[in-house]
Amino acid sequence: MSGQRARALLDSVLPGPVDDRVRDRIVAETRGNPLALLELPRGLTPAELAFGFGAQSATPLVDRMEAGFQRRIAALPAPTRWFLLTAAVEPVGDVTLLWRALDQLGVGRDATAPAEAAGLIEIGASVRFRHPLVRSAVGRSAEATELRAVHRVLAEVTDPGQHPDRRAWHRAHAAVDSDEEVAGELERSAGRALARGGRSAAASFLERAVELTPDPRPRAGRALAAARARLDAGDLHQVPDLLAAAELGPLDPLQRADVECLRAQVAFVHNPGRAAGPPLLAAARPLEELDLPTARTTYLTALGAAVHAGRLGGNDLRRAAEGARRVPAGEEVAGQFLTGLTAWILDGYAAAVPQLRRALDAMTADEDLHLLWLAAPVAHEVWDDATWCRLTEQAVDFARTTGAMSLLPTALTFRAGALVYAGRFADTSDLLDESDALGQATGQAPHPSGALTLAAHRGRELPAMELIDATIKDADARGEGRPLGMAGYATAVLSNGTGRYPVALEAARKAVEYEDLAVYNWTLGELVEAAVRVGETGAADEARARLAERTGAAGTDWALGAQALADALAGSSAKAEDRYREAVERLAASQLGLQVARARLLYGEWLRRENRRGDARTQLRTAHEAFATIGAEGFAERASRELVATGETVRRRTLGMPDELTPQEAQIARLAVAGRTNPEIGAALFLSPRTVEWHLRKVFTKLGIGSRRELAGPCATADPVVTGARG
Repeated sequence: MSGQRARALLDSVLPGPVDDRVRDRIVAETRGNPLALLELPRGLTPAELAFGFGAQSATPLVDRMEAGFQRRIAALPAPTRWFLLTAAVEPVGDVTLLWRALDQLGVGRDATAPAEAAGLIEIGASVRFRHPLVRSAVGRSAEATELRAVHRVLAEVTDPGQHPDRRAWHRAHAAVDSDEEVAGELERSAGRALARGGRSAAASFLERAVELTPDPRPRAGRALAAARARLDAGDLHQVPDLLAAAELGPLDPLQRADVECLRAQVAFVHNPGRAAGPPLLAAARPLEELDLPTARTTYLTALGAAVHAGRLGGNDLRRAAEGARRVPAGEEVAGQFLTGLTAWILDGYAAAVPQLRRALDAMTADEDLHLLWLAAPVAHEVWDDATWCRLTEQAVDFARTTGAMSLLPTALTFRAGALVYAGRFADTSDLLDESDALGQATGQAPHPSGALTLAAHRGRELPAMELIDATIKDADARGEGRPLGMAGYATAVLSNGTGRYPVALEAARKAVEYEDLAVYNWTLGELVEAAVRVGETGAADEARARLAERTGAAGTDWALGAQALADALAGSSAKAEDRYREAVERLAASQLGLQVARARLLYGEWLRRENRRGDARTQLRTAHEAFATIGAEGFAERASRELVATGETVRRRTLGMPDELTPQEAQIARLAVAGRTNPEIGAALFLSPRTVEWHLRKVFTKLGIGSRRELAGPCATADPVVTGARG
């Protein structure tokens, strides 16, 4: 693998910013091997990765490999073992620094020869171990006193002006007892890490600073700062212990309020249902007299919890909004969202739209993206697809670059939702898989919106209904009402796509019994379509009017396009064609390719019923091609049926293994289709299961699918193809 590709692969699995020299050292020591690059970061702390400290974590395979290296290391002379330990602890392979440290330890340069002869290390312009596991085996072979001695001399020879963070880390690991001077250095290192976006690295520095701080008061403050850094980094399981440590020391009133606020925020991330709202509201009230910006942010989170609780939240939403309105308005982004959301709850939709849009417009800096969990649905609520797409893309890039693990699962899920509407289903699947994996790693409850939206628009009834039913069950258990609205919307989309209009109508009616943020807008359109198809004109007219109250106030192309479509479906037949055309034109001006295809489908169906078969074929063919390319199977089949009714011939073509796969990818794909597991495929092809997984991910991307279940299709049949018209 080329150096550039190796660095890109390594960056994809790192939890935050990494020193360039450390990255180069890792790529060099792994020889660019994809398996090694993917396995290396497992078990290392972000500080170890960011600055090159630490050793590989133990797994059964690693244990076996390390045991062999350790036996070879134990057979070396003592000076050579000291040389290897110093080289292992020094993070970037700096030869000059290594010689200075060895001089301090009284180890001569001739000590390197046995290690080089054993093939464990190479010394040139830099120091490079044969394999990262040699480095970790050296570290595991050393006594604690030996490690402290090496850290001490490395701290002494590291320039504090050029590399203050490395020096502070070495000093910290050389220390035996508490040391305020070193703790202060670590705190400053944490500040520099935060300035670079390294939240996890900052938390690691602060946690070590807590251990070394002798005075209870600053120790409590550093523990509180470490807890906040861990929360921001998504390392939720460590936050309660850090908060408990903070509470052992004397805290001022603001710090005590911060502790309760952080504790409530962790509870909200773990379970954003009704139980999260009251603690957040209780934490917000004392902050009104202590820190208004923090009070506004906490009230906003309490409102968010109540929004998520939705129909299961009783009067929590209004109670939170009334409490928030007592707080003076703020011009910071969180303050603007608080003003807008409070107006949405207490004053109505039309009054809130300008304020919500103002908050979205103000959300430009990366530092504001921690509010994405609210900003993304607000962008939907005001029908602002451009901001929705911009913020979700910006958030994913920022979270990946900085290692903001508290943001990344949410960013991936909301970005996935944007890509569904854009018609990029394969990319959506990749993001959702990544979000699920991160959610399991961080303990964050995965947001259901992206997965539900994708499943509904794909149109595969059995897996979609399994996901919908699981979402409903989980939402009921956790007291989360908004996912119930999402499940109703997803059922309506799925059923409209497959032509089960009575089911769609029932699901949509139930969903719009409560005005869930964003979801209510989506579902009204599905309700209009389903009601028209089953002949319930009264229900269609009522839903169209309710939709118009919102689309008129929003006034975007997305909003007006959705309204034109609803008017064409449920309004006067004399104006239907003009409204269909307007819907297609306005939606085409947005970033919502999937919605454009749906508008063309509905327009084509109307034209066919008007007996204008030639015009209908033009719209239906375009819609069908879009749905087939996207992977919206239910809507593609519906468009196919309509095309057949116009006299068009639609057939399926049979394919072999797609040409774009490499021979190895094709072989792996065939074995996967045959039902082989990743370990079985790896055994057959002499690959590790993780390498098989990596190749399968590339196969999925090339074939435009999202899972092994979908793999058999591209290997046997393709989407329906329009071949011509009869008559």
